Amino acid sequence: MAQDLSPAQRTLTVGVLGAGTVGSQVIRLLTEQADDFAARSGARLEITGVAVRDVNAPRDFAVPQDLLTDDATAVATGNDLVIELIGGIEPARTLILAAFKAGASVITGNKALIAAHGPELYTAAAAAGTDFYYEAAVAGAIPVVYALRESMAGDRVTSVLGIVNGTTNYILDEMSTKGLSFETALATAQELGYAEADPTADVDGLDAAAKAAIIASLAFHTRVGLDDVSVEGIRKVTADDIREAHASGCEFKLLAIAQRREDEHAQGVSVRVHPALVPNDHPLASVHGAYNAVLVEAESAGRLMFYGQGAGGAPTASAVLSDVVAAAAHRVHGGQAPRESSYASLPVLGPEAAVTRYQIQLRSDDAVGSLAAMASVFAENGVSINSVRQSAYVTSDGSQDQAVVTFVTHPAPVFHLDAAVEGLRVSDRVAEVVSIQRVEGE
Repeated sequence: MAQDLSPAQRTLTVGVLGAGTVGSQVIRLLTEQADDFAARSGARLEITGVAVRDVNAPRDFAVPQDLLTDDATAVATGNDLVIELIGGIEPARTLILAAFKAGASVITGNKALIAAHGPELYTAAAAAGTDFYYEAAVAGAIPVVYALRESMAGDRVTSVLGIVNGTTNYILDEMSTKGLSFETALATAQELGYAEADPTADVDGLDAAAKAAIIASLAFHTRVGLDDVSVEGIRKVTADDIREAHASGCEFKLLAIAQRREDEHAQGVSVRVHPALVPNDHPLASVHGAYNAVLVEAESAGRLMFYGQGAGGAPTASAVLSDVVAAAAHRVHGGQAPRESSYASLPVLGPEAAVTRYQIQLRSDDAVGSLAAMASVFAENGVSINSVRQSAYVTSDGSQDQAVVTFVTHPAPVFHLDAAVEGLRVSDRVAEVVSIQRVEGE
């Protein structure tokens, strides 16, 4: 394998594991723009093998047949740079570890693997003295990993709030703008190729959760795994929920949220994924279609927003190739990718310690003192009310002695908010707690 290259011997071999939508685009760009990549990295990047399950399967880009092989181990262990784009845990984990052991630098977009086995991979890369890059693992073409890993290394990140799954954002956007049901919007997303035939990873929030774990690990210098992320998907979001969000001046979004808490009640990191109301004047409310956006808050830099295409062959290939150039340049000129930074080792807090706002819709007695009684329940549980909206409720027998009351709280820990909700449920002034939605973004 070529290492410590001299100026007269600047060729690096590249092996690609997987030639699907993203892999095909990576191969196409490396082939078509070979001179540009050589100039950027200082080395001629020569693809020597592309490992696939079926060498005869049709592909978006016509990969030269002589490069295709079903011997993934040979590709992983026989090159200077290895690009892993097969996804999943195995055989990706075994192949990446083999690549490190063989002295290769590895570039991957495999968020599930990093969320599940990140520390093992970081350790293997460090032991081999090679690079481990994964910009494409979070938000496609948006350089969020680079920003948190390198650009923000001199600052103290306090929170990250993001739309990191384009499929769910597309579905919720269709429900919001066209009044579609969840089922109809999902079917449309599948027809357009935004959603898989089995959409579980997307609509149940698992894809976003893996990305949230990576984001939190980088932002807070703390090891955060997939099991540390509280997850709720969008299957239960209804057209009524969307209409109520609009009435409150909000949009529904599936958010990945990582917060650092340092107060008298909690010290640590809170990481969660769930649908939430976002006020219309918040930057994330205007993110439409299959786009992604990530909002980073830091003590010195303040608020930073990253926006762009979070999926698709060419956008994700852009992120992969930025890592390829960096890893190749290190082979030629020296240097190394940043190692894992987990020095802070902050406690990972449970979902009850998260700080958020609730929108609580109630059906209550429309009588003197009802609002005051309900407000006292919030106060008794340490929750401050931001706004109240009331409308008449007509029962099936035509009675109008009840009202629909919608409270929006100020930020509070979830355990205080949940205690307030339980207090309202047992209040003799409340007939029903109709819905509870989280509200994110100030």
